[in-house]
Amino acid sequence: MAFEIKIRPIAERKELIEQRLKVSTEFGDPVYDFRGDVLRPKVVSLPIDLLVYRMENCRTFSAQQSEISSGKRDFDFFDKGQELSSAQQVQHSILSKLSKEGSGSVTPIISVLSDDGQREAILITHSGVVVNGNRRLSAMRELYRASDGSVDERFSHVKCAVLPADTTRDEIDDIEADLQARPQTKLDYDWIGDARLIRRQVSKGRSPKEVADRLKRSKQDIENVLQALDEADLYLAEWVDKPGRYELVAEEGKQIFGDIPKSIARKEVALQDASRAIAWSLFENRSRVSGRIYNLNPAFGKLAPQVLSLFADNMDIPMTVRDVDGDTEEFEFEIDDDESATDYSTLIGALKDEATKDDAFMALLDAAESAIELEKGQKNEKAALRALSQAHSKLTGVDVVAAGESTLAPMRKQVEAIRAALDNIDEQIEKRLAAKAGSANVHSE
Repeated sequence: MAFEIKIRPIAERKELIEQRLKVSTEFGDPVYDFRGDVLRPKVVSLPIDLLVYRMENCRTFSAQQSEISSGKRDFDFFDKGQELSSAQQVQHSILSKLSKEGSGSVTPIISVLSDDGQREAILITHSGVVVNGNRRLSAMRELYRASDGSVDERFSHVKCAVLPADTTRDEIDDIEADLQARPQTKLDYDWIGDARLIRRQVSKGRSPKEVADRLKRSKQDIENVLQALDEADLYLAEWVDKPGRYELVAEEGKQIFGDIPKSIARKEVALQDASRAIAWSLFENRSRVSGRIYNLNPAFGKLAPQVLSLFADNMDIPMTVRDVDGDTEEFEFEIDDDESATDYSTLIGALKDEATKDDAFMALLDAAESAIELEKGQKNEKAALRALSQAHSKLTGVDVVAAGESTLAPMRKQVEAIRAALDNIDEQIEKRLAAKAGSANVHSE
């Protein structure tokens, strides 16, 4: 049975904490860079049910947003729930689940506490709000009263280091950031929680360099994390229409959302949007991809134009070129003209539309794999024939009658270049065939 949360009045909490502070002679671990100095907070022992979970905990942000976005809670449920037993109970469930999680060689906190008891004081405000140690508190509460009703008296009281009464909200945020900068605690945050902590620091008007210095990380790392979070927000809001559902990206999204910004940099806007759509569709359908989707990164990076062209062929969707004045013409190949840009909206729509997205994704996956294999030379024997077939398909679809007057001269240049390329290809084919025939004659003699 889960520990039942019953919030005590804030005045009662403050009074008890103040009484314990007056008689305490024990000091906790130092809090560094607190108002330009080192703080040694006093330690007191408090009843297990007195303390309050801090709702602005970046470690639980993803889970909180999932509760809200799923429709289970109001949008301000956690923001306004610091002093409400109902919100504290949900927060306890979130933290209790986290306390049971481990990774690699990291033992779950609840297991450590069960074996060794409390070894380190948790950090709280003068009103009993936990600044550092929320998971440990949830684990101790679960261990205090077992499912069979038995009680472990080791956890009836909790050792707490108490911050000064005038500690501000911003100072509490900074303490959380400083604690996250410690190498031994970095694994405690998922990448979304880490990104939210950084975004909160930047929102205070601090530069990425200032945040990097505080977190003992590089400026580039801070900027990359912020860009990755922006990309995740775009994906959730614009692609899957589930804004705030960070559980959809928290576990497996760090790599791809971190890769998207540098993969689309310096592309024109339409190609950026299409490249994002490729990446988003790959991530959304990652269970249908053989191997790691990281291996398909070139598909939304340097090979995006080729992938989109192959994808259009697979779906039998003609590419279009949009002039800068807004007029749109259909073309079966891209004209090298600075005054026009390819319109990929129909391709993007096919990947997003519920009626076509399954077939469209398989066509996209085939295009992505083919483009990557062709670039690597893994299909050399058939690559040339496939390229010629695709070129033929494009050329037979060219409608000169419908072409705009301003495109005729550029089209003629393209025709001349294509004719020269074909003559060169034909010459190479003749040489290969002649060499093969000569070799066959030698062997027959």
